[in-house]
Parts: sequence; structure tokens; C-alpha cells
Amino acid sequence: MDLMDFDRAGLYFDEPVAPEVRDLITEAGGVYSEPAAEALLHKAYFMAPESLLVLVALYRYYFYQHRLDDALIVADRTLHIVGRRLGFPEEWTRLHPDFLGQAVLRSMGLLRFYLSVLKATGYINLRLGRMDQGRAQIEKLIELDSHDRFGGKALMAVIVEAVADRIEEVA
Repeated sequence: MDLMDFDRAGLYFDEPVAPEVRDLITEAGGVYSEPAAEALLHKAYFMAPESLLVLVALYRYYFYQHRLDDALIVADRTLHIVGRRLGFPEEWTRLHPDFLGQAVLRSMGLLRFYLSVLKATGYINLRLGRMDQGRAQIEKLIELDSHDRFGGKALMAVIVEAVADRIEEVA
């Protein structure tokens, strides 16, 4: 299975969303550097709390504002929502490659989105110094993405190198 096969795969931004929710996201983008942007995104979230478009907009807002703890909360919520749609276990730690076949039948686009979010949560945890959690998430990504389409192995190499550098510094 090629996780980068985009034929007939719906993407998160293709999902229907109420025009007023889309308008709030657009308006937030127009005032991105102002505090009003966050309030607009929160309003959109309360109107459509499971909309992937809203969750991505909120995640990006927090991530690019360097509010990584908040971005991680949104990413974790997104994993839960998308995982539920795909029939995955509630905890990503219980996920294994056998689940992927059924997920593909439901939505290749959602499966790719889930794996992207898993990578993002791993990366944020690493940036926040939560090395064990971040590493576990990247290891899970590598286990699920056997062809390394999401670049988990390169990120793991960076983690291994960083750990080796720390060991050398201590020694």
C-alpha cells in the first residue's frame, strides 16, 4: 500500500463545513498577528469541534505562534477524532499495522492525515523536551509507515544523534 497514492483520496480540507465557520477561519487569517485571531478560531471550534479544517487552522495558529503546548493539545484532539473515524484504538500506542487495511477502506486521505498528525505530535513533544513521548510516537510512525513516506526514519536519526551528543557532553 502506497500511503502517498492520492487518487480518489479525500483530504481534510475537502470535508464540508458551514460557510460561517469557513468565514471565521478566513477572518482569523486576515488578523493573524492580532489577539482577535485566536478568538475567531475558538468561535469556529465551538461551532464545529470535530471539523478537521477548524482543528488544522487552530493547530497552525498555535504552532506558528510558538505556543507548542497549545498546538499539542489540538494535535492530540485531532488524533482522537481521526482515529475514531478510522476505527483505531483510542490510544495510539495500541495501534499496529493490521489496523491500516481497514483504515484504507474507510479513507486513505484520513489515514495519511492521521500519520501526519502522529508525526507532528512526536515532533512537538521532542521540541518540548519530552523525549520519551516524542520518540515513542516517531517509533510508532515508523512501524506503521513501512515505506517511510512520512520521513520518520530521518527524524529518528536526528533523535539518535541528539541523544548521542548528550551522552558525549556528559562523559
